[in-house]
Amino acid sequence: MIRYDVTDAVATITLDRPDAMNSLTAEVKAALLDALRRAAADPEVRAVLLTGSGRAFCAGQDLREHAGNLEAGRGLADTVRAHYNPIVELITTMAKPVVAAVNGVAAGAGASLAFACDLRVASDKAKFAMAFAGVGLAPDSGASWTLARLVGLGRATELLLLGEPLGAARALELGVVTRVVPADDVLKTAHELAVRLAAGPTRAFAATKRALAYAATHSLPETLAVEADLQDECVATQDHLDATRAFLAKEQPTFHGR
Repeated sequence: MIRYDVTDAVATITLDRPDAMNSLTAEVKAALLDALRRAAADPEVRAVLLTGSGRAFCAGQDLREHAGNLEAGRGLADTVRAHYNPIVELITTMAKPVVAAVNGVAAGAGASLAFACDLRVASDKAKFAMAFAGVGLAPDSGASWTLARLVGLGRATELLLLGEPLGAARALELGVVTRVVPADDVLKTAHELAVRLAAGPTRAFAATKRALAYAATHSLPETLAVEADLQDECVATQDHLDATRAFLAKEQPTFHGR
């Protein structure tokens, strides 16, 4: 259900239920969280690539399992708190860049997973669908937070209330995705981007993610103070020292993530 591979310091995590459009059962969500924790903890991994197999990125919650929970009186079976929230929190706070290769449909919580990633490379056949309202639910998996920050409050409200599918070209225009490429090239392009990030200043990237998350909910004076603290952390890294020396020598820096 989940494939995990490491190449060129990039951990590729693939949702692998193509016959079910990579929809998320409790077992899949637990396995995905384990894979993300593995990537986060591995010092040899400096970037993460999240994608799906077959024609979909992720269709969101497995509604067959969900319907069974409803009929049994278990409601959501606490899956939002036990599964979705920890997954999204780990993606957004991981001290490494996370790239989504959106190879097809990303719906509901599947779209939310893509929005939580730092960068999104989409197939020209990809579609995003905020399907929550269509089944009488509010957004989860951070969609109300991430989508509003990608496209603005007004556009996010429209997408979440109407639930109309968003094609790849329109997603690029709105800023939902980083780039759109032909379907046959999406995984290759996303992996090349992840490799580029993996070769970069990992600790500076982690600090950048922290700065952006903090700035989203704090004032400018507070953000300036946090930026100063983060710069203090970065200036003490070997990568910064080596890059400064390389700049003065008119050489390209080599980063080691420390």
